[in-house]
Amino acid sequence: MPRKFSRLISACLTVAVSAPGFAHGPEAEPAPGASEDPVKVLVGRLDLESYKATVKALTAFGDRRQGTERNRKAVDWIDSQLQAYGCSNTERLRYEFQMPDPTPRSNTPVDPVIASGEIRSGVGGSRYRGITRATGVNIDADLQPDEKLRELNREGASDGPREQVYCTKVGTTHPEEMYIIGAHMDGHGWGEAANDNGSGTALVMELARIFSLPGVQTERSIRFVLWNNEETGLNGAKAYVQQRAGLQGIEEPLGSGLYPEPKWLGMIQHDMMLWDHGMPRADGSWAPEQRPEADVNIEFQSTSKLADAAMKLAFHFRDANEKYASDYPAAVGPHMTNTDSVPFMDLVPAISLRENERGMQTGAGWNPTWHQPIDVFATFSDKDFRLGLNAAQTTLGAVALLAGTSLTSAEKPD
Repeated sequence: MPRKFSRLISACLTVAVSAPGFAHGPEAEPAPGASEDPVKVLVGRLDLESYKATVKALTAFGDRRQGTERNRKAVDWIDSQLQAYGCSNTERLRYEFQMPDPTPRSNTPVDPVIASGEIRSGVGGSRYRGITRATGVNIDADLQPDEKLRELNREGASDGPREQVYCTKVGTTHPEEMYIIGAHMDGHGWGEAANDNGSGTALVMELARIFSLPGVQTERSIRFVLWNNEETGLNGAKAYVQQRAGLQGIEEPLGSGLYPEPKWLGMIQHDMMLWDHGMPRADGSWAPEQRPEADVNIEFQSTSKLADAAMKLAFHFRDANEKYASDYPAAVGPHMTNTDSVPFMDLVPAISLRENERGMQTGAGWNPTWHQPIDVFATFSDKDFRLGLNAAQTTLGAVALLAGTSLTSAEKPD
C-alpha cells in the first residue's frame, strides 16, 4: 500500500471525519437523558427471516440473466416490491445494450466440484499467493442438476433495450444532496444467482423498506438502485453515470424544490454478501462451514481520483459496523474493483461491501459458488445469511448517520 494511504489510514483510526456529510459520526454518543439512538432503532428493524425471504423470492426468477424474459420479470417484481414498501417514487433508467463479444474469454465451463487448487509460489508482486482455484462462468446447462431450474434458465440473452429500477428517500433539509445505495440484480451461471447477487439486491431492498417506514425522516436524500447488466461489464451503472451525472443538483422545475438528480455525496455498492468460508484446500475442495474469521469487507480504490475521500467513507462504515452490526466485524481494503461502484469512483467517493476482498480472495477462487450452478438458495446456511444481514446493518447504520436520520413520535420506541 502506498505510504500516503498508510498515514491516512492511521489518522482515520483516531480522528473524526470532518468532511460534509460526515458530521453525524458513529462515534458520537447520545447526550445524557436523550432518547434512544434512532439509528439503533432502525437497525433493530432489520430481520434475518425477512432478508432471507427477499433473497428466496429473487431466486424464483432463476439466474436473472440480462436480456431475457426472466430478467424483465425480476425488474417488474423489484419495482412492485419497492412501491409496496412505501418507496413509491420508483423510476426506471432505460438504455440499449449490445454484447460486444458473444463468447467472452471468461465464459468457460468450470465444474466447481472437481476444479483443483494449486499452490503458487515465486510470483513476487502478485496478489494471488498460496492456494488458488480456477474461476470462470459456467455455460454448461448440463451441470445444473435441477431440471426445473435448468429449463427456467434456458433462454439466452439477446441485445436490445434494458431497464433498471431505482427509488428515492427525499431529504427534508437537503433534498438536493444524495447518497446512492446500489446492487446489481442480474446474474448468470445456470444457478439462481442467490449470492451473486440476490444477496446484495435483497440487502438494498431491505434498506429501502426500513427507510420508507412511516415516521422515518432523513435530512439528505438516499437513492436505492438495482443495477442491470453488471455481469456484462457494469453496463447498467455506466449508463446511469452517462445519463445522469450532468444533472446533479439541478432543480427541476426551477423553484419547485424538486431535484430529479441530487448531488452525489457517496456511492455504496453491495455485491456478493454471503460466503466467507476461507481459501480452497489444496485438492480444490472447500470448507462447508463459514470460517471463524468471517467479516464484512469494505473496499475503496486507492487509484481513484477521490481515493482519500473514499477511504474516509470506508472507515466511517467500519466504525458504524462496530457500533451497529450484531455478529461480524468489518475490514477495510484499498482494492475495490469489478463492481458497479467503479464507474462512479472518479466522480464521487465510492466504496463496495462484499463477503471477501475482491482481488486477493474472490479473484483467487475463495467462493466456489461464484457464477456456478450451486449458487442457489439451498447452498447457504443461516450463518451465511447472517453475514449478509450484518452488511445490511453496517450500511444502514452508516448511511442513516450520514443522511441525518430522525424518527417522529409515531416511530420512536416507548
